[in-house]
Amino acid sequence: MAGRAAEPEVIWARPERAGRGPKPAYSRRDIVDAAVRIADADGIDAVSMRRIAAELGCGTMSLYNYVPRKEDLYELMVDAVSGEYQLPEEPSGDWRADMTGIARQGRAIMYRHPWLPRIMTTAYGFSPNALAFLEWCLACLTPLGIPAGLKMQLIAMVNGTVMATVANEHAIAERARGLPWSEAEEQAVRGAYLGSQLASGRYPHLAGLFAEAPAPIDADAVFTLTITRLLDSFDPEVGAAGGSAESAGSVTGA
Repeated sequence: MAGRAAEPEVIWARPERAGRGPKPAYSRRDIVDAAVRIADADGIDAVSMRRIAAELGCGTMSLYNYVPRKEDLYELMVDAVSGEYQLPEEPSGDWRADMTGIARQGRAIMYRHPWLPRIMTTAYGFSPNALAFLEWCLACLTPLGIPAGLKMQLIAMVNGTVMATVANEHAIAERARGLPWSEAEEQAVRGAYLGSQLASGRYPHLAGLFAEAPAPIDADAVFTLTITRLLDSFDPEVGAAGGSAESAGSVTGA
């Protein structure tokens, strides 16, 4: 296939366009932006060189001079949307607040681009925007007195938690869109069934749990609590049995 490398290569080390000729009418970024627009509108499975070429008004095969493989395209797409993080010039000095803010930004980016959790991989962790992200996170973790390797683990765990949370939220929303009834009707039926099971006496621990926290769970509050608990596990100032004041709050947001 045109432009495909015979040996492993990093897309970031590859020239913008392989081959000679007049200056092209579009750039690699034009291709990536088109791919992101398609994925945002119709999902990642709708992204193809043919579809991108149709949007740009060019020949499909010519795109392989810019992006040799679909894996390269995915890496370019992930890096492009990773540039949406708003990273201040300097961290605030409060590493917990900075990492919580990063987690919230990541969740918002994945909501703007629902396809992102599906294609993210650690192999894409060394693109330009990813390197800038890692450098900033390590800078904000400077006050945290743990080895550098543990700081990288913390960053990876925060990112992994955000990805897993958003992927689950997307799956729930996608299922709800396919139901022949409203989500409220679905929840009412499931709630009634759950109540009958708890009343049977076969699940005393679950019954006790729901008796203590009967209120609906707030997804934003659960997300914040999850990130807080994660940060607690790396914070030398948080006792093993205690936890921070924030993490002791209710997941219902009440």
